[in-house]
Amino acid sequence: MQQIAYLQGKLTMALAEAILVCLTERPMSGYDLAKNFDASIGFFWRASHQQIYRELGRLREKGYVISEEVSQEGKPNRIIHTLTPEGKKALRAWSKKPARQPSLKDDMLVKFYALENMDLDALKDQLTIRMEQHQTKLSKYYRIKERYYDGKTLDLTQKGKLIALEMGIDQEVQTIERLAEAMRKIGEL
Repeated sequence: MQQIAYLQGKLTMALAEAILVCLTERPMSGYDLAKNFDASIGFFWRASHQQIYRELGRLREKGYVISEEVSQEGKPNRIIHTLTPEGKKALRAWSKKPARQPSLKDDMLVKFYALENMDLDALKDQLTIRMEQHQTKLSKYYRIKERYYDGKTLDLTQKGKLIALEMGIDQEVQTIERLAEAMRKIGEL
């Protein structure tokens, strides 16, 4: 039980920093933050909108963000969250901690361990779907790179985002190659 609480704390802590990172761009409402998260950090860190809103409350309690209600005509009021100096200090302290190697949970990889007991046609279909998903993500990454980074003078933050994007591109290319190789090997059976 203690280990589960520890792990949940670790996951929550990483989400907190991901939110703080998003807020370095500009103050945002929870809705804008969730949309921004989905379109940027969400490529490599998943969180539901509920998790993001819950974590914003915790960050506010710690003094890492302040929230201000902004009136809107004809619409519900918006609550805008802004990173505080304490939040920036917390983010800087977090940046000094070593990054953990990500864990991998992939039921397809588990299926390969008992290949003789698997429906190979179904597995080929799953590999095809997985390859299409990675190809779609790779195409999206290339469009982002072309639109925002290619041929442009980049500041330090933009360079950091480009590094993450290029690592994502490399990972997608490698994954597509490995899936194609797995398909070839299964086809030989």
